[in-house]
Amino acid sequence: MADIWLMRHGAYEGHRPGHHAPHEAALTQEGREQVRRSLPLPEGVTAIVTSPIPRARQTATLVSHLTGLPIVATSGLLAEWRAPSIVLGRTAETYPPAYRAWRARRLANPSLRCEDGESLTDLHTRARHCAAFLHHTAGRHGPILAVSHTLLLGVLTHLPEGPSAFTTAAKTPWRFAEIRFLPVRLLPALPVPTVALPQTVHRAK
Repeated sequence: MADIWLMRHGAYEGHRPGHHAPHEAALTQEGREQVRRSLPLPEGVTAIVTSPIPRARQTATLVSHLTGLPIVATSGLLAEWRAPSIVLGRTAETYPPAYRAWRARRLANPSLRCEDGESLTDLHTRARHCAAFLHHTAGRHGPILAVSHTLLLGVLTHLPEGPSAFTTAAKTPWRFAEIRFLPVRLLPALPVPTVALPQTVHRAK
């Protein structure tokens, strides 16, 4: 099958350790430079897919501009873990009690959600569907670059661990604009979901 390469977006406005970025956080100038330094892409990449979140979409758009490769899909399956609204824009020292309580219980009960956030099971299920979506897309377009976010990418590359892959992802974050190969052994035999998450797909012209 065609190769699948994964890329984290570049640095974004307001980033600091442990920070839960607001959805609208945009790439910084340093983030754009990181993207430029990540080139050239691995040999053979023919198309790009991306998360719809601005920092990832801006990264993909810049890669497309610099390489001439088309963005063939924008999918919510590639979006970052949906943190609960109560922690957006916060770091560990200001997490509210409800979120701290959820963190203490999440591994014992991976289906537990904190308010409007995704559970560990939710994220792992989405990552499995994302892997199938990437497999399907690479089958149609050839080798692809998928631009996404550190927690989603971390779970996607540790799918055999189950929902606890979230912990591995959190402990071993991807560097900004880092590119890694997705091994075939991590791709599950799942159909591409038709109604898993809101997503917009743009086909190459």
